Amino acid sequence: MTKKLFGPQTWLYPEPALLVGANVDGKPNFMAVAWAGTACGDPPCVSVALRHARHTLKGIRQNNVFSVNIPSTDLVRETDYCGLVSGVKTDKAKDCNFTVFYGSHKSVPLIEQCPINMECEVLHILNLGSHALIVGKITETHVSEDCLTDGQPDVKKINPIIYNPRPATAYYALGKKLAASFSVGKEIKSKG
Repeated sequence: MTKKLFGPQTWLYPEPALLVGANVDGKPNFMAVAWAGTACGDPPCVSVALRHARHTLKGIRQNNVFSVNIPSTDLVRETDYCGLVSGVKTDKAKDCNFTVFYGSHKSVPLIEQCPINMECEVLHILNLGSHALIVGKITETHVSEDCLTDGQPDVKKINPIIYNPRPATAYYALGKKLAASFSVGKEIKSKG
């Protein structure tokens, strides 16, 4: 297989479409984020990368807490909107008709319409250049009961949005199941 060189790129696939929330000057604000992921299992942590000028980052710095809200595909319009406009100029929660609630952290805004919400305490904010990498310890996770199967979150019911930046930016839904994890690879191991 012939490969073409592109130099250093941030091409990890898939990218989640998330709504990161923080109270900014006492008002809930949410922004769309695709550069995010699991950072640690014990303690459970996530990371999100935000440009330094983002309004939401201001709120994260003010309160040292934030939320990660996983929208389902029926919130694609609202998710995109939260990436298009600044909370400096508009009330995104109001514009999107989000029902905002607060969990154990009274300064972490969460979106009721999102199937999964995580309350996070800031552990680190690293200046990496164009972006600040925020590592947050997850202190509580809220999951909509209609997204559970046998008492556990079910990705098919959560139906998260996947962001694809190229070749043409677009949002996608999950595709088909390929194989059982921690199982299909055993076929190779048995041959050795």
